[in-house]
Amino acid sequence: MNSVDAIVLFLYIAAVVGFGCWFAKRSKTTGEFMAAGGRLPGWAVGLSLFGTFLSSNTFIGNPGKAFADNWNFFVFSLTLPIGAWIAAKWFVPFYRRSGEISAYDHLEHRFGPWARIYTVICYLLTQISRSGTIMLGVSIGMHAVTGWDIRLIILATGILVTIYTLVGGIEAVIWTDVIQSLVLTVGAIVVIGLLLFGDPGGGDLFATAKAEDKFSLGSFSLDFTQSTFWAVLLFGIFINLTNFGIDQNYIQRYHTAKSEAAAKRSLWLGALVYIPVSAMFFLIGTLLYGFYEAHSSEMAAIQGMAGEVGKADAYGDFALPHFMANHLPAGLGGLLVAALFAAAMSTIDTSLNSSATITLRDIFRKTSREASDAVQMKILHGATIFWGVVGTSVAIALTYDSRNILQIWWDLSGVFAGAMLGLFLLGIISKKADNAAAVTGVIVGVTAIFWMSFAKAPWMPEVLRFPLASLMVTVIGTLTIFLVGLLVATLRSRGGASQA
Repeated sequence: MNSVDAIVLFLYIAAVVGFGCWFAKRSKTTGEFMAAGGRLPGWAVGLSLFGTFLSSNTFIGNPGKAFADNWNFFVFSLTLPIGAWIAAKWFVPFYRRSGEISAYDHLEHRFGPWARIYTVICYLLTQISRSGTIMLGVSIGMHAVTGWDIRLIILATGILVTIYTLVGGIEAVIWTDVIQSLVLTVGAIVVIGLLLFGDPGGGDLFATAKAEDKFSLGSFSLDFTQSTFWAVLLFGIFINLTNFGIDQNYIQRYHTAKSEAAAKRSLWLGALVYIPVSAMFFLIGTLLYGFYEAHSSEMAAIQGMAGEVGKADAYGDFALPHFMANHLPAGLGGLLVAALFAAAMSTIDTSLNSSATITLRDIFRKTSREASDAVQMKILHGATIFWGVVGTSVAIALTYDSRNILQIWWDLSGVFAGAMLGLFLLGIISKKADNAAAVTGVIVGVTAIFWMSFAKAPWMPEVLRFPLASLMVTVIGTLTIFLVGLLVATLRSRGGASQA
C-alpha cells in the first residue's frame, strides 16, 4: 500500500471510530443504548438497514460469485420487497405496539420460557456467524491491498468496531451506518467507472461475459437439487421473513424510529436501495471476469492469492481485491479499502449491539429484574466486549474454510434461520398451537435441520445423503417446524373436541 492510500484509509478509520465515540454522551441509559430513545428519523434508520445488508459479504462475496459463476445469487436481492411489504403490514405494528425491545419476548408469552431461550440461542449463533464471515471478507480485501497478515486484520477490525459500539450504543451504530453505506456505494460506482472506461473498455468486457452466460440468473427448471432461480428465490423469501420478522437487528431498528410510520418507511428505503447497489456489485464481478480474460496472465495471480490463505476453491473472492491492489490510481485504493472496511463495520456493529441487548433483556433480566440502570449498563458493555471477542475468534477460524464467503454465510445462517422462523410463524398464524404442538414441531424440525446440514458430509452413507441444494435447508426446516406444529395442534384440538 502506497503512502497516499494508507493516509486515506487511516483517516477514514479514525474519523468513523471518533464519530461513533462522539455519541457516548447520548448513550448513558439502557433505553438510549438499545433504542436511541426512539427519536431517530426514518431515513437514517432506513440507510442503517441498507448498511446492515451491505456488508463485506456483498462487497467481496457478490463480485466473487459473479466472477466465478453468474448472477444466480442476485435473485436473493429481488425478494427484499416481499419481505418489506409483509413486515410493514404486520411485523412493524406488532413490535411497535408491544413496547418490548426484545424480538423474543412474545414467544415466551406464547409458548413458555423454553421458546425464548431456544430462539435467543439460534439468534446469537446467527450473529456469531455473521460477524465471523464479515470480518473474513474485509480481511481478504485488506490483505490483497496491504499485504498485512489476514488474521491480524481480523483482530484489528474486531477491536475497532467493538470500541465505538461499546461507547456509542445503537445511535452510534445507526449514524455511522449512514456514512458507511454512502462511502460503500461511492466505492462501487468508482470501480464500475474504471472498468467501463478502462482498457479494455466496457463493451469488450460485456461481450466476453455475455459469451460465457455470466448474466444468467440460473436455471428456471423446477430442480431443487442445485442452486436454480427458484431455489434462491425460495431461500431469499424465507431468509428475509426471518430478517424482518424475528431478527433482533431489525426489530431493534423499528423501536429507534420516532414513529410507526417512520419505521415502515425505513424498511422500504433499506430494501429498495439495496437492490440496485447489490446489482452493482454483481456487475463488478462480471466486468472483472471480462477484464481478467483480457489479462489472462493475471488470473494465475488471483488463484495464487487465494491459495496463500487457504481459499483456493473460492478464488473469485479475490478478483476485486486483486484489482484494487494492482489497477487503481493512488488514493483510490485507500478509498476502496475504506469502503470495504465500511461494509464490515456497518454490519458488525449492529450484531454486537443487538447481541448485547439480547444478553441483557433475555438472559440477565430473567434472573435479576430489580437491577439498577447502572448495573444493566455494565451488562450491556460487558456483553458487547464478549460478543466482539467471540465474533473475532470465529472469523479467524473461518480463514481455514475454502468456500466462497457468501456461500459460507448463507449455509450457516440458513441453519439457524430455519430453526427460528418456523416457530415464529406457528405462533403468529395458528391460534390453536399450544406448548405441546410447538415443542413437537421444534424437535422434529431441528432434527431434520441437523440431518440436512450434515447429510452432505463425505463420511455420510449415500442412502442417507440430503439430495437437495443446501439453500433448501432453511425452507424445509421452517416448513417442518410450522407444519408439524400445526398438525399436532389440529389433532389435539379435535381430540379435545371429541372428549367434550
